[in-house]
Amino acid sequence: MRFILVGLILACGIAAGQGKGKAAPAPQLGYEVRADRTVVFRLRAPDASVVQVTGDFADGATAMIKGADGVWSATVGPLRPALYNYAFTVNGARVLDPVSPMIGTADRNPGSSLFEVKGDAPAPWDAQNVPHGTVHVNYYNSKKFGGALRMVYVYTPPGYEASTARYPAMYLMHGAGGSESAWFTAGRANIILDNLIAQGKAKPMIVVMPYGRAGISTTLDPSPAAPAAAGAPTFPQDVVEEVIPFVEKLYRITANADSRAIAGLSMGGNQTLQVGLTHLDTFHYIGAFSPVIFNASVDQDHAPAFADVAATNKKLKLFRIYIGDTDTLLESNKSYHALLDQRGVKHTFTLTKEGHVWRNWRDYLADFAPQLFR
Repeated sequence: MRFILVGLILACGIAAGQGKGKAAPAPQLGYEVRADRTVVFRLRAPDASVVQVTGDFADGATAMIKGADGVWSATVGPLRPALYNYAFTVNGARVLDPVSPMIGTADRNPGSSLFEVKGDAPAPWDAQNVPHGTVHVNYYNSKKFGGALRMVYVYTPPGYEASTARYPAMYLMHGAGGSESAWFTAGRANIILDNLIAQGKAKPMIVVMPYGRAGISTTLDPSPAAPAAAGAPTFPQDVVEEVIPFVEKLYRITANADSRAIAGLSMGGNQTLQVGLTHLDTFHYIGAFSPVIFNASVDQDHAPAFADVAATNKKLKLFRIYIGDTDTLLESNKSYHALLDQRGVKHTFTLTKEGHVWRNWRDYLADFAPQLFR
């Protein structure tokens, strides 16, 4: 009995010694969302002298503090439930989070890392246990851009492959810093549509996401674009004359204006207005999300819509403009809204919170899509 007791004491002593000798667990690198919805960012960079974190959760850069272990950290928030982007700046060089696979793509830079602050219920952009559609990547050579090879992403709704039905289509434009994949990677348009369709809030539809700049898609050639020559073709001509015929040949799309919508954010919002309001026999649904507005030339840019307002209002099934109350484009949007009211063009102007950020554009898409093709 004495032997057993001594053995137990020795064993407990060894275990206690091992516990005291254990190193503290390594901090979680990347980001950590805490229960109070504050977010801690950590980056291991022992040789760096200055490290910051930037993102659409703050107006400027947030300084990070270096620990004895070479890990830099900073805490932000609390933040409202949403999906945010971020990147680190190390000694002046911008880098993505090396431990996070969630990345929103961009045009001529690596884009941004992403993180989510979860809410009490799933958000429209959260993948849920519902039927999922398919995202296709297609290539075509644009005659308007000298045969340049371009990419277009196409979402087909759940059940498309097993069906013979035809579907309405929404043409969804990205912003100035994005590419044809931006609404897929950063915007999660496919997940939003999956959820809306499963909930019976939106009609099954095809979503076409083209590249919004001239020339070759930067995914295929990231070198700087050559300056456009005088009189060179513009983006809207490519969408109407090439993208639409291309996808309508590949996919079972109902080819009439009552079954076509066009929407876009920022630069893509401007393109949406340019295309939609000058091609009212092609699109009867228009959604501009924080659009760039050139009020000085709007009469010329949208002349077909203003020439016969009664005919315009008869053709338009839906015309929505969304903008945040701290968006840098707010004043130009308000002026455009006032002009549309003055001319008698029927539309809905929706003012939301916050600024020129992806979390607004996801919300706008989730609100806009259920109103289509009714």
